[in-house]
This record gives sequence, C-alpha cells and structure tokens, in this order.
Amino acid sequence: MSTDLIDLRAARPADCEALAGIHSEAWLGAYRGVLHGVDLQKMVSRRGTGWWRGALERGVEIKIVSVADVPAGYATFGRCRLRDTGMEGEIYELYLKPEYQGLGFGKALFASVRKTLASRSLHGLAVQVLSDNEPARNFYRALGGRLTAKSWYKMGGRRMELSIYTWPGANT
Repeated sequence: MSTDLIDLRAARPADCEALAGIHSEAWLGAYRGVLHGVDLQKMVSRRGTGWWRGALERGVEIKIVSVADVPAGYATFGRCRLRDTGMEGEIYELYLKPEYQGLGFGKALFASVRKTLASRSLHGLAVQVLSDNEPARNFYRALGGRLTAKSWYKMGGRRMELSIYTWPGANT
C-alpha cells in the first residue's frame, strides 16, 4: 500500500469537528456493550467540537491521521501520568473510525507519536486501556507492548479494570 495518501500531523483548530466525529464513532464502536448505554452516551456527548477546541487551547497534544484528506483517527499524548511504570511518555488516547481499523493506520499513528515523544527525549511509553476492550489489547500486544500493570477506573458506579502496556527504552 502506498502511504502517499496518508497524512500524519498535529491537530489544528479547524480539525475540532472532525475530532468530535472520530471520537463519537470510535467510542460507540469500541465500547457499546462494554459500557452501559447511558454512561457511554454521556461520555461521547461531552466530547463535542467545543471540548476539542478547549483541549487544543490548553495545549493538549493531538496528532491526527488523515487518509485521502479524510480525518480517520487521532492520538493524544505527552508526559506519562502513570506512577510506577518507569515510562516517560504516554499515549492517552488512540482512536480510529471503525472503517479505518485493521488497515495499518493505527500502527502508523502509534509510530508517529513514538517518534514525536523520542524527539522530546521522553524514553519509554505507556498506554492504559480498558481490559474489556479486547481489540485494543490485541493491537497493543501486536505492537510489542507488555502488560505490566492493572489499574481501576470507576464509571457510573461500576468498577472497570484497566490494563497498562509498556514499551521500555527509547521511543524509536
């Protein structure tokens, strides 16, 4: 496959509507049946265009992948917030619209974020994912991530297990 049609770049304010759409489609696809319907709808509805505009204004790092000029996915990332992992970088979110999953675009986005983190001398990478999200867990394992810890998240009165995957060393 030619990569001439793939664009990986920092998100801009003009991308906020597309980011909201990607988030909505990806979350509904990934978490329907995993999260309670009302909780899922609340989470999705909080991430409208205004939320993304505010995130960019606050300096949240967001990388977007476009395919043939159509926004297909995004990743948010930065300094690792997870204690005791020994990792300096973290991908907070990485989502693709369902129709772009399984085609290598997520892998390209992941590699691009790792390269960006390495350029900032942030060594090692951590990702936290809902343990019930088997496709995401398989994705990170296929990229060489090691399951190194478990954590918990409470949503809608329900305790959700999180799996933490790490990639020690340089992010190259």
